[in-house]
Amino acid sequence: MYRRVLVPLDGSQLAESILPFAEQVAGPSEAEIVLLRVIEPLSAGEVMASAGFVTPDSVLARELDAKQYLAGVERRLKAKGFRVDRRLQLGRAADEILTMAQATGADLIAMTTHGRSGIGRLLFGSVAEAVLRASPVPILIRRVTAEAPNATATPP
Repeated sequence: MYRRVLVPLDGSQLAESILPFAEQVAGPSEAEIVLLRVIEPLSAGEVMASAGFVTPDSVLARELDAKQYLAGVERRLKAKGFRVDRRLQLGRAADEILTMAQATGADLIAMTTHGRSGIGRLLFGSVAEAVLRASPVPILIRRVTAEAPNATATPP
């Protein structure tokens, strides 16, 4: 079955809603769950909102927050008996997800999509769509919306 399941998380409840599905997939085969958090470069808007000042401390603070977040998710999964590896990368999310899938030998990527369509997709793009188009391994994608991130669904 699966030996390693890559689970990209962005720190949101929406992204975490894939975890029960990843647990279902990993459980029977005793696969390792690889948690990935990608810190993307600041956008021009974010730089302007900070009055044009981006300090090394602000970048380090983002990294520290991401590490603490991943450690919390890792603790919860390990408490359930799962083998977990956590990774933090800097770069474009889709690119880093694909790179990490190859680097870790993942044979499944389990992730959510925020369900944007139309102008939202044009403005923000779709990380899930980019990964889906380029992934050499199967992808389990769960579409969730802000209105129903915890909607009950039966994992595979």
